[in-house]
Amino acid sequence: MPDHRGMTAKARARTVLVVVAALAVVGVGSVMVLKASAQTAPGSTQAQVPAYGHDMAGMRMGSAAQAGAGDNPVGAGPVTELDKTFLVKVRQAGLWEMPAGTLAQSHASSDAVKRAGLHLLDGHSHLDQLVREDARMLGVTLPDQASAEQQGWVRQLTAAQGIEFDRLFVNLLRASHGKIFATIAEVRAGTQNDVIRRHATQANQTVLDHMNVLEDTGLVDPQTIADVAAAVNPPK
Repeated sequence: MPDHRGMTAKARARTVLVVVAALAVVGVGSVMVLKASAQTAPGSTQAQVPAYGHDMAGMRMGSAAQAGAGDNPVGAGPVTELDKTFLVKVRQAGLWEMPAGTLAQSHASSDAVKRAGLHLLDGHSHLDQLVREDARMLGVTLPDQASAEQQGWVRQLTAAQGIEFDRLFVNLLRASHGKIFATIAEVRAGTQNDVIRRHATQANQTVLDHMNVLEDTGLVDPQTIADVAAAVNPPK
């Protein structure tokens, strides 16, 4: 007579195995579904990574295209002789005003004059870099030295000391800045070139700052201002 209890135990064992196998299948399927959902869910990290990389590549390409367009002198407008002369004058101004600013630190007796000298050094170091970059972009040849007159001014300053230096420094530089200030306004008002417009705007801010610190010394001679006014607005 068969042992029903043994058969029952075996049947139960087979049932347990079937249930365990079924649960395993369900578990694997659930993991696959969750993984697929994570890849496509709008808020998931994995779903965003490919799109982010694609967008950034597009942004880099767009930025490069904009930079290329902005750096293209062909599309910036014509460069006139006045524009070229302006860049040359800016370059030459830095070539004598930076040495003058350095001399102020050792030859001046006034702290205000030394401060003005530091403004010259700072302003023209930045402006000189800009003018060389812009001239290269526009194909304008720049000089490597100041004009003969400007070199003469540096020699005068080198020979002066104390209050003599202070007065000479302030009035030479205030006269020079007043004249170039008028040239900048003329260039900015009439140029059709985008690079020159940007350069004139920067030069205007630098020169205005220098005139202010020179005037703050209290050493500007009224005759200096009158001479500048006569030079930029000659009688007709």
